[in-house]
Amino acid sequence: MSMARPVTGIICCNRAVGAETAQAVMNRYVTATMTYADAAALLVPSLPDQMRASEIAGRLDGLLLTGSPSNMQPHRYGQAIDDAPGPFDAPRDAMTQDLIAAMLDLGKPVFGICRGFQELNVALGGSLRRDVSAPDAPLAHHAPDGVSFEAMFDHYHPVALTKGGVLASRYGTDQLTVNSVHYQGVDQLASGLLAEAQAPDGLIEAFSAKPNGADVLAVQWHPEWRTANHPQSQTFFALFGAALRGEPIGA
Repeated sequence: MSMARPVTGIICCNRAVGAETAQAVMNRYVTATMTYADAAALLVPSLPDQMRASEIAGRLDGLLLTGSPSNMQPHRYGQAIDDAPGPFDAPRDAMTQDLIAAMLDLGKPVFGICRGFQELNVALGGSLRRDVSAPDAPLAHHAPDGVSFEAMFDHYHPVALTKGGVLASRYGTDQLTVNSVHYQGVDQLASGLLAEAQAPDGLIEAFSAKPNGADVLAVQWHPEWRTANHPQSQTFFALFGAALRGEPIGA
């Protein structure tokens, strides 16, 4: 009999479905994780008033923080700005910040994609900027308004990988080309996080850490998008699978 696979939590968003609110995760995050990390998955509701992070952290082997159309509320990283662009998902903000802390306290891995990358930076003490796709920005980190959904994910730019980092060591190269679908990004990188990749304009696009023995790896791009067609994206989830099993992912 084969051994049971590790179980990862995958965070949900609060999404409007008709006249109601649903807990939702796009299938691509779930199927990429189950296929390429070879893990079972449980969806974690972003309902902090109904469930405490401490109630479930001990039952998970790891956590994946997904991308989302919503942005983090600026007060989460010390900025009270009335005209900050939404949409927002305040319950997800609350749930992820508590869940990140609970998982890392237990030494369990947390991986992040896009919004999840930003959530990890904020949870560990960093801040965000909201101008990375402004019209006068030196590099567009998001496709122009009005393009199709698929064209939005076909917007690419290169990133330089940090020598000796997890990604550079695993890929055996100093550069990747990644999709770019974000309006916000890292302003101040949290203390203790190692920059793993940078865009040509200097924006940090990936980071890693090992707080309390827990593997943290997050990317600003979207490896879950058409993962079957992109071996480099499969590698991100393979690293997650290794972390879930307590195997080394570092250089």
